[in-house]
Amino acid sequence: MTETTPVVVAARRTPIGTAGHAFKKLTTERLAAPVIAAVAGELGGLPVDDVVLGNCMGPGGNLARVSALAAGLGHEVPGLTVDRQCGSGLAAVLVAAQAIGSGAVDVVIAGGVESASTAPLRTRVGAAEPYQRAPFVPEGRPDPDMGPAAEALAAASSISRERQDAYACESHARALATDFEQEIVPIDGRVTDQRPRPLKPATLARLPAAFVAGGTVTAGNSSPISDGAAAVAVVPERLRAGRPGLRLVTGAVVGCDPELPGWGPVPAIRKCLEKSGAAIGDVAAVEIVEAFAAQVLAVIDAVGVERDRVCAGGGALALGHPWGASGAVAVTRLFSRLVRSGAPRGTLGLAAAAVGGGLGVAALFEVV
Repeated sequence: MTETTPVVVAARRTPIGTAGHAFKKLTTERLAAPVIAAVAGELGGLPVDDVVLGNCMGPGGNLARVSALAAGLGHEVPGLTVDRQCGSGLAAVLVAAQAIGSGAVDVVIAGGVESASTAPLRTRVGAAEPYQRAPFVPEGRPDPDMGPAAEALAAASSISRERQDAYACESHARALATDFEQEIVPIDGRVTDQRPRPLKPATLARLPAAFVAGGTVTAGNSSPISDGAAAVAVVPERLRAGRPGLRLVTGAVVGCDPELPGWGPVPAIRKCLEKSGAAIGDVAAVEIVEAFAAQVLAVIDAVGVERDRVCAGGGALALGHPWGASGAVAVTRLFSRLVRSGAPRGTLGLAAAAVGGGLGVAALFEVV
């Protein structure tokens, strides 16, 4: 470890609300600003050099800069907005760590935000109707939506409907049993996530397939479209000043087949392990963005990680999936599971996300 080794020393998030419900009137900067301000307040007076935020469907206009100003950081803090779709929040943390590691800056607040409730509609010039999303691949190539892509991955990986429903029920149960108080910044008086609820596999078994007739992916074993934000503070080792934190060991962003985008975390995780020399059995805590139960089960099977180490406090199936923020929520959950819980120095944690269009993002951290 060197003086410029990047370390996460603070991590907070909003409660997560289902789109159109708890935070339906809150724009992206109104979600992001309180979290940025809370993280900045934990830095003991260290000045913030930059804010890097992931976002997928927001209003544009350099949302990170707008949110930094809304958080009261001052005109001198610039802001950078990152779009790697569902991996944006984790990618933003990696961008911040690269800047810290290079010695270019000393303190970066990084994370992500999504307000699906207030996302603007986009229309191409001359078109009569708005389009749902931008293409993930060039015209003429397969470009499945994430639901049908999850169905394809479930089939390719032999993930049964029963396993998916059981996993979703377990995600909710774990979330209901977890105290998130220390990581949550209240928003509009709300201090708890909106979605987690007691579920039974028999209840989920009655739901119809959501995307493909006769399929196994349903509304019950898929994450909901959500609103929320998360942010972490990244500093070099020389400024850590004895604070416990998560040292970034290594990160990876990779591409995979656009027809099976949910597979992306597999090569990204393998690349992190290869670069670090660690084995998956060495990793105590894993946070994979649970976009779909089928997707996370396929990843778990492929990398050989034990289920008990994955999303111990529930994941996006229970909490919700605010696209641009979810990767940063994963890092915040790792921070709570390892740093706030007092895990021993050297304990490893892994965060990963799949990305539409065929990408995977992963980051390996170590408790310091």
